[in-house]
This record gives sequence, structure tokens and C-alpha cells, in this order.
Amino acid sequence: MIDMNKEWGEKNKEIQKLLGKEATYQQGIEKLIEFRAELFETMIQIENHFPREAFDLMPFAKASGYHSKTLGYSIWHIFRIEDIVAHELIARDAQILFQKSFQERIGAPMITTGNELKGDEISAFSRQLDIKCLLDYAKAVMRSTNEIIKKLEYQQLKRTFTEEDKKKLEASGSVSADENAVWLIDYWCNKDVRGLLKMPFSRHWIMHIEAMLRIENKILLSVGTK
Repeated sequence: MIDMNKEWGEKNKEIQKLLGKEATYQQGIEKLIEFRAELFETMIQIENHFPREAFDLMPFAKASGYHSKTLGYSIWHIFRIEDIVAHELIARDAQILFQKSFQERIGAPMITTGNELKGDEISAFSRQLDIKCLLDYAKAVMRSTNEIIKKLEYQQLKRTFTEEDKKKLEASGSVSADENAVWLIDYWCNKDVRGLLKMPFSRHWIMHIEAMLRIENKILLSVGTK
């Protein structure tokens, strides 16, 4: 697992280097989309290993890292953040969650990123999710983001965001006003488009999917010792 994570880090470093120069920008975009497909497949393989109830488990509940969450929460969190950033900030169009009745089909009681949830709230939230529909949503978000990324020209990477963008995000209700979540608005809007390609479209995935692998391994060890 350590070697794999190191490999992901090296791939991401190479991609960001390619994106930084106009001459290699298009190659960087292609590699970014390939890398996202690889990470997504890893997430699907995790899903294939477990029955539904495993997605509510918190084997590292008292830890402070991303692995302190559930598998279900992790998927929701990754793709809500991507959906919000890709559509509210970059494309400035409708989020995928609000299309094809995704929220209702998933069974999600909220539209936020989930940053505001703590402890038992995370597992309680996870129990409400239809994981198959959640993965359908995740795939739809990934595909729509990939299309947005493909259309971005190198010169557009320097585009920054305004107070109006911040107000639009607040008004969307997609980010909780809770102190553990509201900081996201400034965090995203203080970046340019290139900064958002780094985080959340690649590095954010790596961090949370690595955490999901830790959760997966812990659950498998627990099952093996019973």
C-alpha cells in the first residue's frame, strides 16, 4: 500500500508539472483524466469487496485523519466537493446532484460536503445512502468534470474568483455555515482555476481514496480475526 501511494504521489507531481507549461499542458490534461480513471477504479474495487453495511463502519472512529470516516461518507464527500467546484465555480452551471433526481435516489438528507458532520453523525448519515446510486452519481460527476477539464484552455488556468462567486456558493446551500465547513468557500475562491485542478480534482481524490484503502484493510482484518 505504501508503494502504491508513493506511485500516486509521483504521478500527480508529474501531471502538475505538465500542466504548468503551455507546451505540455494538453499532455497534462490527458494524464490527469487517465489518473482520475485509475483512482476511480480503485474506489470501485473497494465497493466490490463489501456488503452494504460495511459502508457505515468507522474502524478508526477516534483518529484525526480522513480514515476516521466511513466508506460511504468518503465517496459522498469527494464527489460533492468536485460537483460544487466544477459547476458552481468553473463551469458556472447546474450541479450534477440537482439533475436526474440524484439526491432523492441516493437518499441523502442534505446537499452539503459533509465537513460539518462529527462522530456518530457520520455513520448515521452513511446509513441513509443508497451506495449503488451514490456511485452512479460519483461516475456522473467524474465524467462531467472530465468534460469541463478537456475544454479548459491553458490561458483560463489563471482565472480567479470574486466576492460574487463566494456569495453564489453561500446562496447555493452546498456548503454548511458550520465552522468546520464554511472555510471551504474562501479556500476554493482564493485559488485560481489551476489551483482547483490540483485540489480537489486530483490531490483530494488521492488523500480520501488512500483513507478508504486504510478503512478497507482494517475491516478485512477485523473480519479475518472473527
